[in-house]
Amino acid sequence: MSLLPLDEPATPPPLPLAADRPRPLTSAATRRALGLLPLLLLVVWAAVDWHAVRDGTARLATADPLWLLAGLLFTYLGAVVAACVRQGAIPDRLPPGLLVASQIAAGAANHVLPASIGAHAVTVRFLQRQGVPLPRATASIALYSLVRAVAKTPVVLVFLIAAPSAVPAAQLLPQGRTLLLAAVGLLLAPTAAAVLLAFVRPLRRPALDFVRTALTDVRHLHTRPSRFLPLWGGAVAAPLVQASVVASVGTALGVPLSWAQLLFAHLAASTAAGAVPAPGGIGPVDAALVLTLAGYGTPLGLATATVIGYRVLTVWLPLLPGMLVLSALVQREHL
Repeated sequence: MSLLPLDEPATPPPLPLAADRPRPLTSAATRRALGLLPLLLLVVWAAVDWHAVRDGTARLATADPLWLLAGLLFTYLGAVVAACVRQGAIPDRLPPGLLVASQIAAGAANHVLPASIGAHAVTVRFLQRQGVPLPRATASIALYSLVRAVAKTPVVLVFLIAAPSAVPAAQLLPQGRTLLLAAVGLLLAPTAAAVLLAFVRPLRRPALDFVRTALTDVRHLHTRPSRFLPLWGGAVAAPLVQASVVASVGTALGVPLSWAQLLFAHLAASTAAGAVPAPGGIGPVDAALVLTLAGYGTPLGLATATVIGYRVLTVWLPLLPGMLVLSALVQREHL
């Protein structure tokens, strides 16, 4: 047996300090790329739809600038209203300024992806950055969407009761291909969800957590006036604020309709064509709005100019500031 001293075990090298650890090279580059991506999308969007921008700007040159300014103010008021609904849909208190900024950025993202996917993605990311868990963030998105859809119904009914002969109620229902898409969506959505939960077992626990969180938050929110009042009040005000942009543009262009008729024209058009998933509702809502204004007796050229002006105020003018706000939020790690 050897009497030599045993070799001491090698001491592991000291772990590098946090400051000495190499930082991933991709994080800064990725954040820079994400910050520039919205501006790149803006350039692509402008190149694809340049004729609409040019024609809309030319027609708006003859309009009343004060009413156009009012329409632009209603556009940004929509971001404030959306922020109220977002705050009302979640128990956590959010910073008001950043919340409004996130909704301005979400409005820009909403014109890139269909069915409000871009806006919801920006909002979920913002909520997570504010420390809101993912199940609660997604539950707030579902509640936001549901309340917005439900609250629009009494608004439309009030207009129908106030002026039942203004627009036939049948015009509010989707027709033709729009009706088919709506019916297919209503049938396939729950069926697809049931099939996924039945055959994809890893989805069951997240789905149950989502439902449990959503039900708990809904009960909790409706016991707090500081939450359910902005939730439902904002949801009722949202379609009226958006329709006020159309009314402002129509008044600026001299459309021979009253303010209430212009408001209801947008409500009817967005209700009839809202089932078609398009970025920002562009396309189906525009066509339905032109037909609704023409049905009121507005000349077709003037109705088209009103819709183009509406899109310039709600899409093109806010798009550049919205993309800049989106980039700034990404750079400052709020998104």
